[in-house]
Amino acid sequence: MIDLLSVVAVSLYAGVLALLLPFAAHRMVLLIQSRKKGGEDPVGTHNTYFTQNTHSSAIPAPPAAPRSVSGARVTVQLPVFNEKHVVERLIDAACRLRHPAELLQIQVLDDSTDEATALAEQCARKWRRRGVDVSVLHRSLRTGYKAGALAAGLDEATGDFILILDADFVPAPCLLESLLPVMQDPGVGLVQARWDHINERDSWLTRAQALLLDGHFLVEQRGRYLGGRFFNFNGTAGLWRRQALLDAGGWEHDTLTEDLDISYRAQMAGWRFVLRDDIGVPAELPGTAASLLVQQRRWAQGGVQTARKVLPRLLRGRFRPAVKLEAFLHLSGHLAHPLTFVLALLIVPSAIARSVLGVDRLWWLDLAVFASATGPFVLFYLTAARKRGRRWGHAIRAAVGTLTLGAGMSVLLSRAVLRGLGRFRDPFERTPKAGAVGRSSYERPRGAFSGQTLAVAAGSFMVLSGTVAIAQGYWASLPFVALFASGYLALGLNPGRTAHSQGSGPG
Repeated sequence: MIDLLSVVAVSLYAGVLALLLPFAAHRMVLLIQSRKKGGEDPVGTHNTYFTQNTHSSAIPAPPAAPRSVSGARVTVQLPVFNEKHVVERLIDAACRLRHPAELLQIQVLDDSTDEATALAEQCARKWRRRGVDVSVLHRSLRTGYKAGALAAGLDEATGDFILILDADFVPAPCLLESLLPVMQDPGVGLVQARWDHINERDSWLTRAQALLLDGHFLVEQRGRYLGGRFFNFNGTAGLWRRQALLDAGGWEHDTLTEDLDISYRAQMAGWRFVLRDDIGVPAELPGTAASLLVQQRRWAQGGVQTARKVLPRLLRGRFRPAVKLEAFLHLSGHLAHPLTFVLALLIVPSAIARSVLGVDRLWWLDLAVFASATGPFVLFYLTAARKRGRRWGHAIRAAVGTLTLGAGMSVLLSRAVLRGLGRFRDPFERTPKAGAVGRSSYERPRGAFSGQTLAVAAGSFMVLSGTVAIAQGYWASLPFVALFASGYLALGLNPGRTAHSQGSGPG
């Protein structure tokens, strides 16, 4: 019986590793693709998603010549829900965007149920007196959540181009001047800017998130873009061509990631996306584990929902195999969270099982697996840190913090992934923003969050596992154990904001 349990433990461990290692290899592929030359001229980069023998009428014909967008009418959409800490800052920044006043419309898409509505109305009146076309479109019923608000706003929009900014973003006045020239190519449906970080220096948590997002834009998204693969609108800091939204079927709210959903539908309809990762738009990072988990759970569950929705049609479509493979790995990426959590639980039990089965001489495999699983991620984030101009010492510390955060979130995001697989229709919960006050009044007291006890329990289990590993001499298991223990306990025991700043830099 003991031998049977040992075989099961070792087999499960090997199976989970076999499923996880392709995700690590995928990071290396994106890293290599992100270093390709030719991304300096995004307008001239024509990604071809379809196989050569397709004749789909949905694909826009290549332009004979660029079209001027100097007289383009733009609508700026600002979706907000109970954002009293940041709504005035957002409206002020949007109204300072440089574009001819007669060609600029600003919509505050307000679903608020608190004083944020009155603050938005007051701020909008101030700017209307200065000649800016800004209005507050308030909905008393939050049907469709953010997707519903964007759809309602699009019905009233007058612009041929739609710039979307979330409540915590503070764009520079030159943002439209930087993004609009890309739209001279009529085949481009979206141009996406990079996110920058207002409060990166607040704590280890914000520093880790900053590098997580830098890796996403400067390596992951860039790799997809330069490799001619689908990549996604990030929900904000992106300029859409109105026709691309319409051709995609418009905003839909059957997933929690309406941005990811419509991105794939638009590209499957033939529209090309352009990444401008040289243009940064400052935004607020979640300052506590509670607010971060609200965001990450929504992304995890919604990502799986989007995979279930669009992958069957995409895989049946006449797209290049490389496009299909990347889309599959991209949309299924959140499955790594429950797999990683199971791996953490099996590290020491599998070492014990190998000893029982008499194959403990293969201890070096644990170190090899650890290097194979973590090495690509370390290189991935070190590359992103260096691209942002961070010094090597800062880059290494930030990469370790980001790896720790990723490991820690595995236990907290597993349930969201499983709910996405299980077709649950959970409500859209927006990420609390703090603005200048330091802590959002929309958060729970003392930064508590759902799953905190589970994180502490998982961390305690890893500490116990480490104790057993030391006692039994399973030294090769300790790097994995230390990584997961530090990740789980860092989130579970230190959920609150430790500092607050209104400015940041790469460091």
